Amino acid sequence: MQGGQIAFDEYGQPFIILKDQSTKSRMSGLEAQKSHILAARSVAQCLRSSLGPKGLDKILVSPDGEITVTNDGATILQKMDVDHQIAKLMVQLSKSQDEEIGDGTTGVVVLAGALLEQAEQLLERGIHPIRISDGYEKAARVAIDHLDAIADSFPVENLDREPLIKVALTTLGSKIVNRCGRKFAEMAVDAILSVADLDRKDVSFDLIKIECKTGGALEDSQLVKGVIVDKTMSHSQMPKELKDVKLAI
Repeated sequence: MQGGQIAFDEYGQPFIILKDQSTKSRMSGLEAQKSHILAARSVAQCLRSSLGPKGLDKILVSPDGEITVTNDGATILQKMDVDHQIAKLMVQLSKSQDEEIGDGTTGVVVLAGALLEQAEQLLERGIHPIRISDGYEKAARVAIDHLDAIADSFPVENLDREPLIKVALTTLGSKIVNRCGRKFAEMAVDAILSVADLDRKDVSFDLIKIECKTGGALEDSQLVKGVIVDKTMSHSQMPKELKDVKLAI
């Protein structure tokens, strides 16, 4: 065999010893850092055109032919087949943003890619990665302090829905439901206020359930303040509606 030889282990199982393994070298130093930054920037570049209210949708086709059309960053990265470990960190970053905040999954990846792009220029100038990381942390603290200084606060103790609805509308501008934005914003605010603990300023999202049904239009969506038991009728003569009944779950 050219470039290798066959050997046998103590159990008689054959394996191949490649002779050119000793000639291969691992990347290290600045070359490895640039390779990692390139992988992360490539992921961010895929999402850049989907950012903002005028962001473009992506058409994703799975190996079994399933088609997904979306501009949601978390969904796009979840459907992508990523092998590079640093690129997987970008996917995990978007997933964490989705779980913690529920919005900004595209922006956080694009921002991380832009920060790494600037970091690459600093690395080429000989600045140590730890110094760059410390600088980013200080810049983040300055940015947070500035946001706190210019932020407007409004109380929600009086259950004024309008400011909350306006906040919800800003998160629906780039979603597919934006043509029914007002309706879905009101539904979201009403759902939150129904389960929110205003004294502790805490919301348990486990108390809110989204039930999807095939067919109908976006305008048919509604908020049900109660429990939905998704069961079919076992007989056509069963009553369609009952009031003031006891239900055993």
